[in-house]
Amino acid sequence: MEIIFSLEDLDNVAKKILLENPKKVILFNGTMGVGKTTLIKKLAKNLGVNEATSSPTFSLVNEYQITNNQYIYHFDVYRLKNEIEALDMGIDDYLYSGNWCFIEWAEKIPNLIPQEHSVITIELLADGNRKLTLN
Repeated sequence: MEIIFSLEDLDNVAKKILLENPKKVILFNGTMGVGKTTLIKKLAKNLGVNEATSSPTFSLVNEYQITNNQYIYHFDVYRLKNEIEALDMGIDDYLYSGNWCFIEWAEKIPNLIPQEHSVITIELLADGNRKLTLN
């Protein structure tokens, strides 16, 4: 799936992504400031998160409960030095929990990503719009 969108369209973009039935582990690729966290917030809202969401830059993972004792785990692994640090925080327990896992900067932990995952890549276009690709 490929979508060109403005930031004002993010809620609709999130709905379209979920209609594509992506894998529950989703990697978010894109440069700093392109809108990865903002999109994740919209996805969380569309999955039923009612509380305020934020970037887990300093905590590494934020946890949000949704329906039926299901959770969304939002990771920002940008600050990790290596995959050992991710294992030390128990990332494998999260990734294989069957819950939604949204991971920013997953290229820092390539050997830990489950084989079953989806990838969202966001690019900033010259006109200020974004191009999103879901694989």
